[in-house]
Amino acid sequence: MKVVFLQDVPNVASAGTVKEVANGYARNFLFPKKLAVLATPVELQKLDTQREADTRRQSTLEQGAEALAQVLEALTVALRVRAGTKGRIYGSVTSAAIAKEIKRISGHVIDKHIIELEEPIRELGSHQVPIKLTQNVTATVNVLVEPKEETAKEPKPETEQEKEPEE
Repeated sequence: MKVVFLQDVPNVASAGTVKEVANGYARNFLFPKKLAVLATPVELQKLDTQREADTRRQSTLEQGAEALAQVLEALTVALRVRAGTKGRIYGSVTSAAIAKEIKRISGHVIDKHIIELEEPIRELGSHQVPIKLTQNVTATVNVLVEPKEETAKEPKPETEQEKEPEE
């Protein structure tokens, strides 16, 4: 029996696939759970219409992602962190910190999960960080990790009680 899958079925087919399956499997498992429908001409037409709509939606997303990629690649994200004497920083720079700084600089909200850091940044300097906007569009952002200038500790002002009494 030929069926159109409405949802992904592991090890069988993905959503939108037309496939020949056993009659009992279709009637007893796929149809009752609404995982698939019989492949009639009407259902095949619906499938084609849905694929066209998905293609248009995907192309619109790709165009928006390419425009965003151009904006992101022009950015230099500067992060100031506490660092030791040998260029190692205390802690690390994570994808969440990068996403927050991108939002502050450009106003674009970037999900921290699409920032592809192999591991958090732990050294000062310039780093190229890829951001996967869509399946086909990846932007590379320059992240500049600089040491934070620490202000010298000012001496604590003396209080009246700590001063020695003058005679």
